[in-house]
Amino acid sequence: MIERKALISIRRQCELLGVSRRTFYYKPKVEDRFNQKLMELIEAYYFRDPTSGSRKITVYLRREGYKVNRKRVQRLMKKMGLKGICPPRRTTKSDKVSILKPENLVRRIVIKRPNQVWYTDITYVRLQQGFCYVVAIMDAYSKKVLSIKSSNTLARHFCMEAAEEAVRKYGYPEIIHADRGKQFLSREFLKVFMDEGGNFISKLSFGDRGFKDNIYIERFWRSYKYECLRLYEVRNLRDVREITSR
Repeated sequence: MIERKALISIRRQCELLGVSRRTFYYKPKVEDRFNQKLMELIEAYYFRDPTSGSRKITVYLRREGYKVNRKRVQRLMKKMGLKGICPPRRTTKSDKVSILKPENLVRRIVIKRPNQVWYTDITYVRLQQGFCYVVAIMDAYSKKVLSIKSSNTLARHFCMEAAEEAVRKYGYPEIIHADRGKQFLSREFLKVFMDEGGNFISKLSFGDRGFKDNIYIERFWRSYKYECLRLYEVRNLRDVREITSR
């Protein structure tokens, strides 16, 4: 009789809570010893480097002698509530700007040598109050950052200064590739890659809508912001420049 009353009570409580009795009686499976050991290693590595995602941690575990695949690491990290510090997807979108015959010259090109293709792009950096902006120019072959400048506005001058510095140090590239932002389409920026007669020394290439054409420099921004700047207290533009120079 008591068991029947208890059963009725549990049934009534489940009805009031809107859950099934199957959910009430469910007992979660306990991870085996191997997975528990992996979770301890994942937690220790993550707190040493919170920028680590499932890919980096999988490589780390394999180096330690554990035969694991990324799916297992993803599942365990999700269960532990761990997620690598990384930007959200599709944060970069090119502007729809009309110019005379815009061409994407790097879509199917094979990079074989330095100064063949340069990539350039702008990113924003969150400060305690507001934002600042950083532009970089990267060599597609070596992945070397040839020039990097920061500004508290999106004015065109800091993009032009970055381009002038890169040209002064490394010469002219065969192709300079950018998105269709107004800074890169400005006369001041394009003039850097012209001779005195107004003819282009470097070919101009503009990416399609999206981020894949500029994927190398986008990956650099991820490392720059989430593995460098966000490890410090970045209060103002001066802090950004100091950390960047280091």
